[in-house]
Amino acid sequence: MALKQVIEIYEMLDRPDISGEDLRTFFIDRGLRQTRTWRVKGRRGHTDFVHILIPGKSGKTNKGPRRTLGVIGFLGGIGARPQRTGMVSDADGALTALAVALKLADMQQAGDVLSGDVIVATHICPRALMVPHHPAPFMASPVAVGEMIPHVVDPQMDAILSADTTRGNRVLNQKGIAITPTVKEGYILKVSDDLLSLLEYTTGNLPKVLPITHQDITPYGNGVYHLNTIMQPCLGTTAPVIGLAITSETVIPGSATGASQLCDIEAGTRFCIEVAKAFGEGTCQFYDPKEFNILLRRYGSMKRLQGRRS
Repeated sequence: MALKQVIEIYEMLDRPDISGEDLRTFFIDRGLRQTRTWRVKGRRGHTDFVHILIPGKSGKTNKGPRRTLGVIGFLGGIGARPQRTGMVSDADGALTALAVALKLADMQQAGDVLSGDVIVATHICPRALMVPHHPAPFMASPVAVGEMIPHVVDPQMDAILSADTTRGNRVLNQKGIAITPTVKEGYILKVSDDLLSLLEYTTGNLPKVLPITHQDITPYGNGVYHLNTIMQPCLGTTAPVIGLAITSETVIPGSATGASQLCDIEAGTRFCIEVAKAFGEGTCQFYDPKEFNILLRRYGSMKRLQGRRS
């Protein structure tokens, strides 16, 4: 159970003066000393990026062989002040990722250390922008999406879970959490059976899968429609990426306040932790390397989808 950690992070983020330095101090006090933060300025403001390393007992940090999982909270902003008062729905990606870090910190303090390293990365902006989007407005960071990717995607990540609010659409109209197919180097691959099983275990329900298209795995600002930003981290890595979507039955704008469903976020947090356990232990795969190599041999590289082309 991670509800305590979700509530703690929610209360921290739901402030107009929250900063990356506040989070750095908080996580260091909770035992995660390898926590960094930095501020990036854009045309219409700034946002603070947060990078947290949770070492595993046999992970790369300790010169071990275990793989590193990246958990990225991808979003536009956690608030839309002064237009909106309070934390917005779009904050759920950051909330999920930071709750994962806090739960892992508390587990380590209790003596439960995962096999592999986990890297949590996200950004927080309590004064982000609202932008038009059909069927519901989006939140947009003061820093362009393409500029954000290098700040959250770490080369040490061997696989990535990208958590993002995905409620401003009519594609998946069920409340809870869902995963996407795996994306790697421009290919949309089959949905991971291992992660489907973990999704069933953590929710107690049949697994939900968010459909994505090739448009969703191309760079923002290229003139085509994107469901949202959930798959944008795949543009900055060769590692496999799976989106973790916080979903709803109704269309909810990212700028809506009072819309965060903490039990759904808690389920997403537990799912990320179970994936981190299994991935570090080598008992779950994001994709089938043999099948991926068949695709490369037969159809060639699709890396061109990871870059901006006119």
